[in-house]
Amino acid sequence: MIEINQLSKKYKGAEDFSVLDLTLTVNDGEIFGLLGPNGAGKTTLISMLSSLVKPTSGSFTINELNYKENKLELKKLIGIVPQEYALYPSLTAYENLSYFGSMYGLKGATLKKEIKDHLETLGLSKFANKRVETFSGGMKRRVNLIASILHNPKVLFLDEPTVGVDVQSKNVIIDHLKQLNKNGTTMIYTSHHLNEAEDFCTRVAIIDQGSIVVKGKPTDLISQQQDARNLEEVFLAITGKALRDYA
Repeated sequence: MIEINQLSKKYKGAEDFSVLDLTLTVNDGEIFGLLGPNGAGKTTLISMLSSLVKPTSGSFTINELNYKENKLELKKLIGIVPQEYALYPSLTAYENLSYFGSMYGLKGATLKKEIKDHLETLGLSKFANKRVETFSGGMKRRVNLIASILHNPKVLFLDEPTVGVDVQSKNVIIDHLKQLNKNGTTMIYTSHHLNEAEDFCTRVAIIDQGSIVVKGKPTDLISQQQDARNLEEVFLAITGKALRDYA
């Protein structure tokens, strides 16, 4: 589904590459986890694959579409759940979803049904006509997710989709994502919740300083790392325990 070949990105004025010569294949129907410390290049990689940021060098295809020649067609195939809320706070949940759905070409009864079904599934039906600025963090995360999947994308990019939410909201979000995956959506997922990633992802790659250090099934990576009991211990063994604060 996704073929990445020696993809690199160096931002203007930066001393180092954010992503460097990264090569990766993501198969159709996978939930592929991108794990790494702060500043490792996860968001930059997703931004390039979403055509939001232009690569410095290298190439990639999604569903055999080249981003240079088929950018518009490629964008129609994907959905993006950004790390920050991408919602208009003064609009209601329904107004936000109606707006974003229309941008994907949905309209009329089809759009109304998609919004109604997703609001119901994610427990937001009774809040449909409430302004988003009144919502809790977990509710905003759920609306943020719905906005990215109304058009039934073939590939869904998830940049920390459960950060800062309560346990109940997290479970609802993860269960809904698993159902979407069963229905055929390929997912690229980043998170600092390594226990969640261990359970959620079919394969993961640990990225550090813009490059893939190791990749594979979570169970395989745990068994290959001496004395590791879970994915978090694998992660710390590979990336170290030093703080990764950056500005």
